[in-house]
Amino acid sequence: MTGLSVDAAAATPLPRPAPVTLGQAFWVWLRIAALSFGGPAGQIAVMHRILVEEKRWIGEQRFLHALNYCMLLPGPEAQQLATYIGWLLHRTKGGIVAGTLFVLPGMVSIMALSWVYVLYGKLGFVSALFFGLKAAVLAVVLQAVARIGSRALRSGASRLLAAAAFVLIFFLGVPFPLLILGAGLIGWWAGRSGSSAFKGGGHGGPKGGAVIADADTLLGEELPAHARASWRETSRAALACLALWLIPVAALILLLGPSNVFSSIAIFFSKMAVATFGGAYAVLAYVAQQAVDSYHWLSPGEMLDGLGMAETTPGPLIMVLQFVGFLGAYRAPGMLSPLLAGTLGGLLATWVTFLPCFLWIFLGAPYIERLRGNAAVSGALSAITAAVVGVILNLAIWFAIHTLFRQTVEIGIGPVRFDAPLFGSLDPWVLALSAGAIAAIFLLRTGVIVTLAATAGLGVILHFAGLVG
Repeated sequence: MTGLSVDAAAATPLPRPAPVTLGQAFWVWLRIAALSFGGPAGQIAVMHRILVEEKRWIGEQRFLHALNYCMLLPGPEAQQLATYIGWLLHRTKGGIVAGTLFVLPGMVSIMALSWVYVLYGKLGFVSALFFGLKAAVLAVVLQAVARIGSRALRSGASRLLAAAAFVLIFFLGVPFPLLILGAGLIGWWAGRSGSSAFKGGGHGGPKGGAVIADADTLLGEELPAHARASWRETSRAALACLALWLIPVAALILLLGPSNVFSSIAIFFSKMAVATFGGAYAVLAYVAQQAVDSYHWLSPGEMLDGLGMAETTPGPLIMVLQFVGFLGAYRAPGMLSPLLAGTLGGLLATWVTFLPCFLWIFLGAPYIERLRGNAAVSGALSAITAAVVGVILNLAIWFAIHTLFRQTVEIGIGPVRFDAPLFGSLDPWVLALSAGAIAAIFLLRTGVIVTLAATAGLGVILHFAGLVG
């Protein structure tokens, strides 16, 4: 009798949370934004803890379904997930609030650090801070390779695809978007044909504990009225986002010409906004090489400095693109002051990078249910993730060469061309700090923020000891 009553009590659904206004949600989204350190995995974990476990605004299955959709999109999946859940809760205004707040702290932080970098970066103390951060970035990227690889490379086919992607991008210079397109087509074909070669895995879900059922949450199991497909409402929001994105780009090209630095920033980062599948680390490999080698906006060492900034500030890791745009415009200011040009260039890069994220959500979210259980889509996503592992490995090696060695030389045999280190230019202090950071992250399980802070501090100590400049 007692056992039956306990079972009945355990099966009793939890009371659904009271309705939440947009004003109340604002402070929760601001809290999430302030805590969003640690890259996409950490940011998704923060959202899951607050929105699913603590607030019970959204259930486990709906959260994972939204995340799977966001992973199919170009751009930062964590910011898009926030936008999607905000839209689900409070329509278009809710999506704008959630998505904007997710970006805002990082945007302000990176802009402030960009000013410090160009004004005081040559000072020994500031230079030493970035020296230490740069050494730890290699460990952070290697951790990304390990994390994504352990999740994505679960079959011989996925491992082969990752190896092929690495060879194609590192040795043959195949463009990143082409790699992603090819991998997606291979996975889509495999999924549609019934093959399990690229069967999808998890991403960022809970590792244990009670699962919050959709029925016990604020949203419940039912489909909200505004999520029912209405072409008129969907197209209105999509056209507004499209106009806000492309009209400024077209105006810059017409007024300043396509070769102007602001036009180049607008065009380049707009292209990135539609080709950045696979998360921040994947696209950074392509952006770093293009910004350094093709546009000459910054040096490899400065790209590493920017990544160190993005790792130690809240918000999406892709906010490093604001630093790239800042330096690009700062060094080609035209008739503007360098600081004003840099500020405008950084804001422009941020605008054209994140504005399309709202477009993808507002345009596609009403039709998300059509993607549930689609084997072809799941196969395409898993294959893209496998290829991304090879792309990130390319990024790790590129960073390692330009971090550990002061000089490199290009080696080419036919179509095969890549940067090779001059071993006599090895920097022993960078090697020591990088090795320490790798040991801290992989062996001691030290968090990314703690590791970066420690290496930055050691860089300052080495500076005052007269061992580094």
